[in-house]
Amino acid sequence: MIGRYERVPVPAAGLRLHLNENTAGCSPAVREALQAVTRQQAACYPDYDAAQRACAARFGVPPECLQLTNGLDEGILAVSVAAFRGGGRTDGRAIIVVPAFDMYAICAGAAGGAIDEIPLGAEFNFPLEAVLRAISPDIRLIFLTNPNNPTGRPIPREAILTVARHATGALVFVDEAYADFSGETLLGAPELAALPNVVLGRTFSKAYGLAGIRVGAIVGSPDTLEPIRRVVPPYSLNVYATVGVCAALADLEYYEWYLDQVSASKALLYEGLDRLGVRYWRSAANFVLADFGPEARRVIAALAARQIYVRDRRIDPACPGCVRITTGIVEHTRPLVAALEEVL
Repeated sequence: MIGRYERVPVPAAGLRLHLNENTAGCSPAVREALQAVTRQQAACYPDYDAAQRACAARFGVPPECLQLTNGLDEGILAVSVAAFRGGGRTDGRAIIVVPAFDMYAICAGAAGGAIDEIPLGAEFNFPLEAVLRAISPDIRLIFLTNPNNPTGRPIPREAILTVARHATGALVFVDEAYADFSGETLLGAPELAALPNVVLGRTFSKAYGLAGIRVGAIVGSPDTLEPIRRVVPPYSLNVYATVGVCAALADLEYYEWYLDQVSASKALLYEGLDRLGVRYWRSAANFVLADFGPEARRVIAALAARQIYVRDRRIDPACPGCVRITTGIVEHTRPLVAALEEVL
């Protein structure tokens, strides 16, 4: 049975290390741009041209190959509706490699698709052969996350391309929400010219710190994007989103500073977990999945008592005993590591 998205509690104070957010906040340039929005701008439907051009330029694609969305969640829903409801079709199946972001199954199910779950392999390696075996004529949509959430593990580039070559009758949605941190992307890949069934998802919530104003993007060939564009409402982004994303993209220095902070924070957390003898997986994203085993419940509660909030992943059968920890600015990671040493 497909459930609803687990909306976790939002703490009033403390360190929010449970939602993979940008823990530094957005660029100061974004705040200045938002404050400059006039009463007249707020009263009018926004013009998306500047934001469309800025995002396309950042990704190195023509503007016609990009669709802005209200956060990447709207993009996931639009892709699902296009896959299962486009062209008069009302059935079909989706492949989801699990563990995965809840919204894949929720959106695919809401659009009428059935779900085939393929578990990651040992040490959360990508199960290429199992995915290829699962591809059949009734597969309409395949969700791949690179790097994966919640494991942080990357998918080999050639594995993604192999899936796309085998699934010619399906949309292959490659969620690159954390690609800013991994540095690996299919944006601009020459192989995609022969694979129009591949659609890339990007978000400005993580590395750019715009989670609160909701900006995402879908990238693909114009023909592939056309049925997806029909699903997205004409003004789904508000004026603050269009202004904020342009300011965020222009402040490259702040963006690169935050990537450096995330890298340093991961190194600090790895060192702390090594000292404590806690198993973890090296991550290509802005978080680390750690296995506290039977101690997980106590660790989560003890950190919360210290106003440090991490994500409980124990409910997922693929990662029992596991906790996902956001690695943002070093200023936040140091007290986290100190608290873990106290607790353990």
